Amino acid sequence: MGAGYAWPVSAPGTKTARQEKTATLTPPEYRVLLLNDDYSTMEFVIDILTRFFSKPEAEAVRIMLDVHEHGSGVCGAYAFEVAETKVAQVALAAVAAGFPLRCIMEPVGGAA
Repeated sequence: MGAGYAWPVSAPGTKTARQEKTATLTPPEYRVLLLNDDYSTMEFVIDILTRFFSKPEAEAVRIMLDVHEHGSGVCGAYAFEVAETKVAQVALAAVAAGFPLRCIMEPVGGAA
């Protein structure tokens, strides 16, 4: 604070206004899952995970194995619009590559 700066001071007998705190609501998240099929190659699934979900190779392999062994694998949780976009990207890439790979989204924690 340089010379000549004066802090604002309330006049005697005046009240200062209180600013109410408002809660910031975070948007509900949606889990994006890949579903197993008998035709999509493991390499293609890993490519999808690294390309659209920015997964490192080791994590992409782990998720791909979940898809293969358990029927589905969680790619991540995102806001609705982001999850919807990722599902659409996967669908377009699968069709372009000639694979029936399916990707779905579901609310996290029962949110809807």
